Amino acid sequence: MSQHAPWPPSDEEKAQRSRSFGQAAAHYERYRPGPPPDAVAWIVPTPVDTVVDLGAGTGALARLLTDRADSVIAVEPDERMRGVLLAEVPGVTVVEGRGESMPLADQTADAVVASSSWHWVDPVEGLREVARVLKPGGTLGVLWAGPDPESPFMVQARTLLAGVGTEHAAGEGAAETVRAMTTASNPASYLLQIPGGLPFTEPEYQAFHWDMALNADQLIGLLGTLSWVILMELDDREALFQLARRLLRDALGIDGDVMVDLAFRCDTYRTRRLD
Repeated sequence: MSQHAPWPPSDEEKAQRSRSFGQAAAHYERYRPGPPPDAVAWIVPTPVDTVVDLGAGTGALARLLTDRADSVIAVEPDERMRGVLLAEVPGVTVVEGRGESMPLADQTADAVVASSSWHWVDPVEGLREVARVLKPGGTLGVLWAGPDPESPFMVQARTLLAGVGTEHAAGEGAAETVRAMTTASNPASYLLQIPGGLPFTEPEYQAFHWDMALNADQLIGLLGTLSWVILMELDDREALFQLARRLLRDALGIDGDVMVDLAFRCDTYRTRRLD
C-alpha cells in the first residue's frame, strides 16, 4: 500500500491510476456522484448543437448534458467504462479517445466539458486539441466535484484519524490513506490554467455547494471509487474499508440505515476559444 499522500503522483503512478477506473466501472457508476446541475448550466447556459464530454467515465456528466445539447459526444479511453456508459445513458454518441487525441473533426463542438478528468490530461496538448475541436467562441468547461474537505464531517474525520492507533501495518496504511483523502482540498493540478500562446480567454471560476445524505455503505462505496484505493492490494483495501466502517460506527454513530449529510463542493472553470 502507498504510504504517501495521493497527489501529486509520479508520472508512472499517474498513468497507472488514470487507467484504474475501468476495473471498477460498475462500482464507479453506482457510487460516484456526478457534478451538480447548476455547475453544468453555468458552463453551458443555453442549449447548443454539440457538446463533448471529455473523459466521460460512466456518464454522470453526459446525463446532464443531454438536456443542454442536441448532440452529446462522450469521449472515454477505457472500454469497460464505455460499456457501462452505453448501457446507462441512451442517446449519447460514445467514442474511444483521450484529451490529447479526440477522434473528432475540426470545429465540431460548441462546448467541451471535462468532469473530474482534466488532471489526467497533459494540459498543453489537451488545450491544443480542445482548441482544434471547438468552434470559434466555443466553451471549455472543467470541473472537479467531491466531498468538501472543509465541511464539518470531514473536519471531524480528520480529528478522529489523528488519534487512530496503528494496530498493524495494513491498518496504519489505511489510516494514512484516509488522512490524505480528508486533507486533499484543491491540489495544484486541480486548476484550469492557460499557458501563453494558446487561443483561450482567462478562465472564470465558480464554486458550487450541495449536500447529499449518505449511509455507511454509500460512504464506503464512494471511498472505493478513488484511483489509489482501486489500485490497493485486496487485503489493504479491505483494511481501509474496515477502519473507515469502524470509525463511522463507533465514533460517529453512522451504521445501517443511519444517514449523514455530507457536504460536497464543485470547483468549476470556464474559458472560451478565441476567434
